Amino acid sequence: MQNFFENCANILQQYGFSYLRGAGTTLLLALVGTFFGCLIGFAVGAIQAIPIDKQRDPAWKRGLLHLLHGVLRCYVELFRGTPMIVQAVFIYYGLIQAGVKLGMWPIGFLVVSINTGAYMAETVRGGIVSIDPGQTEGAMAVGMTHWQTMAHVILPQALRNIIPQIGNNFIINIKDTSVLSVISITDLFFVHKSVVGALYTYFESATIVMIIYLTMTLLASHLLRLWEKALDGPQNYDLNTTDTLAYTSGMYNAPDPVHEPQNLDRKGEAAHV
Repeated sequence: MQNFFENCANILQQYGFSYLRGAGTTLLLALVGTFFGCLIGFAVGAIQAIPIDKQRDPAWKRGLLHLLHGVLRCYVELFRGTPMIVQAVFIYYGLIQAGVKLGMWPIGFLVVSINTGAYMAETVRGGIVSIDPGQTEGAMAVGMTHWQTMAHVILPQALRNIIPQIGNNFIINIKDTSVLSVISITDLFFVHKSVVGALYTYFESATIVMIIYLTMTLLASHLLRLWEKALDGPQNYDLNTTDTLAYTSGMYNAPDPVHEPQNLDRKGEAAHV
C-alpha cells in the first residue's frame, strides 16, 4: 500500500498538469456537445411533435411531414443504436475517405453533439407530450402557429420537466468523451493511456483518473440540482406589481348604499312598476 501511494504521488508530480489539462478538455467537449446536442434535440423533438391532420392539411404538407418524421426517426435510431466510439471512427475516417479534412476537434464536437441530440430528441418529444393538450388547443384558438405555440407555451413548461435528463446527458458526456481518444483527442483518458505507456502504472493512474471523473460528475450533479431549485422559484410568493388596482384589490371597501324612499307611483319623473 505504501508503494501505491508513493507511485500516485510520483505520477501527480510528473503529470499532474497533464491530468488537469485532460480534465479541462473533457469538460469542454461535454459542455459544448451537450449545448449543441440540446439545440438539435429541441429542434428535432419540436418537428416530430407537429401533428398531421389528415382532414385539414393538404396532401403536399402531409407528405412533407411524413418524410421529415421518417428522416428524423432514422437519425434518432441510428445514433442511439450505435456506440459513440464507432460513430467517431466512422465520421472521422469517412470524411477523410471523402476528401474532407476536418481536425479532430471539430469531429469531436460534432460526434458528441449529434449523439446527444438523438437522445435529447426523444426526451423533448416526451416532454412536449406530457403537457396538457388543452394548452396547445388554447394557443391555436387565439391564432398562434405551431412554432409560436412551441416557443411561448409548450417548450418553457417542458424545459422544467426535462432538466434532469439534460443534466443526466451532460454527466454521461463527461464519461463518454473518453472514447474520443480513438481519434487522438487529448482528453483525460488519453492522458491516462499516455502515463500508462510511459510508466506502466496501470492501477495507480486509473485510480487518479477515476477520482477526477467522480469529482467532475459530483460537482455537475450539485450544480444541476441548484439550477432545478432556482427554476422552482421561492416557496412563498408576494404580490409584486406596479398596478395600483392590484394593490388595492380585496382591500377597497365599497361605499355603503344609500337607501332612499322611492315613490313608484310617480308618473312624471319615473316609470310605473
